Amino acid sequence: MRWYGLFRRRAAGVARVRPVSRRSLLVILLVAALGVTGTLLASAALHHGERHLTERAAEAEAASATQAVFDGVRRYRDYLTGLAAAVGAQQQLEAEEFAAIAAPVGSQMMPGVAGVAFVVPATDAEIPHVQRHWRDRGVKGLTLQRAPGSGRHHQFIILGRSPENIPVPLGTDLSTMAPAAEAMRAAEAGREVIVSAAFPFRKDQVLPPERRRAGLALAVAVHATAPSPDAGHLRGWLLLGLRSDPFLSGAVARVAGEAAAIDLFDGAMRLARWSPDAPIDSGLAPRVRILPVPGRTWRMTVYPTTRLIDQPAMRASEVALIVGAVFTLLLTALTASIATSRDLARRRVEVATAALREDIRRREAVEAQLRRREAELVGFAGVIAHDLRNPLARIAGYTDFLREEATRYLRSDHRDYLERVHTCGQQMTVLIDDLLDYATADNRPLQAREVDLKALVERVARERRESPHTRRATIEVGALPAVDGDPTLLHQLFDNLIGNAIKYTAPDRTPRVRITGRPEPGDRWRIEISDNGIGIPEWQREAVFDPFTRADGSAAFPGTGLGLAIVHRIVERHHGTIGVDPVPEGGSCFWIILPAHALVSA
Repeated sequence: MRWYGLFRRRAAGVARVRPVSRRSLLVILLVAALGVTGTLLASAALHHGERHLTERAAEAEAASATQAVFDGVRRYRDYLTGLAAAVGAQQQLEAEEFAAIAAPVGSQMMPGVAGVAFVVPATDAEIPHVQRHWRDRGVKGLTLQRAPGSGRHHQFIILGRSPENIPVPLGTDLSTMAPAAEAMRAAEAGREVIVSAAFPFRKDQVLPPERRRAGLALAVAVHATAPSPDAGHLRGWLLLGLRSDPFLSGAVARVAGEAAAIDLFDGAMRLARWSPDAPIDSGLAPRVRILPVPGRTWRMTVYPTTRLIDQPAMRASEVALIVGAVFTLLLTALTASIATSRDLARRRVEVATAALREDIRRREAVEAQLRRREAELVGFAGVIAHDLRNPLARIAGYTDFLREEATRYLRSDHRDYLERVHTCGQQMTVLIDDLLDYATADNRPLQAREVDLKALVERVARERRESPHTRRATIEVGALPAVDGDPTLLHQLFDNLIGNAIKYTAPDRTPRVRITGRPEPGDRWRIEISDNGIGIPEWQREAVFDPFTRADGSAAFPGTGLGLAIVHRIVERHHGTIGVDPVPEGGSCFWIILPAHALVSA
């Protein structure tokens, strides 16, 4: 009864309270309106910020996936180019030698690889000779089978290797398989690796149905290199078969993860799809990217998923909306707490903004780590080449010992094999040295200081004249400036260019090399190295600076195709540009533009 009486007295007191005045009501309504308006605006602003961050993350994800596919294609292209160089360097390609060369082909290091095949051309009249030739080279039981409707010209699979122990259809005629045949023709015409059009794998392939997907092939023409008797001639093609889904998974799995689904198309045909478990975010538009790969143009669609950005249980915009509503009610009832409520809301907004900034900082750290990994991969080739030097030196030593001490005890064919080993060892030594120079040019920290190019080039010319392994040549050194740069790398740059000018001169000519310089606008210098050599075709004057690329007409001269790539990288690291022009009376003029004073980065 006591509690009931107390309740009755308080209720009576409330009943005696005066009604709210119009002015107070207007103030309360104004405070409520301002609170609601501010809450909605804050929520909208945060929602806009969240949306902008998500859009940026989606763009970054699409760019990362695009770069990953580009890197994957480049890795397979570089592998096939190296394989073609190794096959072309064999004087007499045997089945066992091809098996040893192609042994590293594997699906673990190269996801999606179905196999590699060596294809040779033959006309109807040449089929018996080609079949007998390769049987003698160790391809037992080879039978060349003409494809129906193939015409007079054929392209037969002679050698092959599959990482999954799937039998390679030796003797098959590929001339009627349009994607492969067109890719091989384009590879021969352009002297580069070409990606074929997409095609479905054969239905009778020894694979379970769930693994049959669209595929493609990378093709490259194989030309014999010196000292082979057929140097410069086409020996055939190498085809690297790829299953598209494993290739795409291997390229983008680490980059995309659960953040995006990806479709890869070749024209109207879908090559592959990467589908994570996370659902696609319907609120974000898919990103479409065009990927120009050698010989083809792919289209990639990236669908952001709900895991693109790690979201908390409640978004900042939702938190702001709820908090704003609560504070609006408090402001309406207790106008005296306005200032406190505003400070609390501001602190909550700052916490949400700081969380967003921390997420951006983490993503920038991940991007920096990816750039460091890329730099480490560039130096990987140099480490491998350095580690190969010791066993190669032992092989060369034992080979020289056998040539000096045991030649008289060997049969003629054994002596021929020994000479082949010796020649291959020399070629491998040159290739490793060039690889080390290439890696050094890319990774070696620059020691920048002022370099007198006149004295440096004269020293290079004197070393070339005094070298017992260099042809007699006329080297003229004109006026040259002093520039900021790394003296060791600049010495290597001019030594490579002068050495190339002497080496790539016809045997019946005396090499003439002239080095001059003149100022250019913007505190820069143009250095020209002209010669009377064999020259470079116009359509190859840019490609000669790519690794393992040699100009037409250079097959009769020894080399690995890395010299100008090393020169190009050194010039880039000195913030310069390089090119080549023809000389009217015959030969080439390599020009370099270097800043006289520049901050040289590593």
